[in-house]
Amino acid sequence: MPHTSGGDHYEIRTEGGVSGQVVVGRDNTVSQVAGAPAPAAVTEQQLAVLRAEFARVRALLPGDAPDRAGELLDELEESATAPEPDLSTMEYVRRWFARHLPALAGAVTSLVVHPIVGQLVAAAGGTLAEEFRHRFGGEGDA
Repeated sequence: MPHTSGGDHYEIRTEGGVSGQVVVGRDNTVSQVAGAPAPAAVTEQQLAVLRAEFARVRALLPGDAPDRAGELLDELEESATAPEPDLSTMEYVRRWFARHLPALAGAVTSLVVHPIVGQLVAAAGGTLAEEFRHRFGGEGDA
């Protein structure tokens, strides 16, 4: 139905259902605040669970594993739990295990894509979370 207000004339017609907002008139201002809610902070209990997973994988290292394997797991844990996780280190460690100790590559990958690591990455910011998804195919926002 046409509506006239102060000399203005508006005629609105829609085809089918309307989904969303419709703004009609003059000098309207429409604002939308968008964005995902801030990721929940990782708790000390969650960090303890993640550290226990690292300890479990360390226990899987064979006795004849190179010393470098343990050192890399330490680096992986440090980089994954840093205020801004180091994705390059995470990627390097995962590749090293795939080449040198392939029997443990799956266990190491499970650390990299662990939901708590994803939450830590998400807390560091959207750009890092997007890069995490690109490199590891994970959610990055557990």
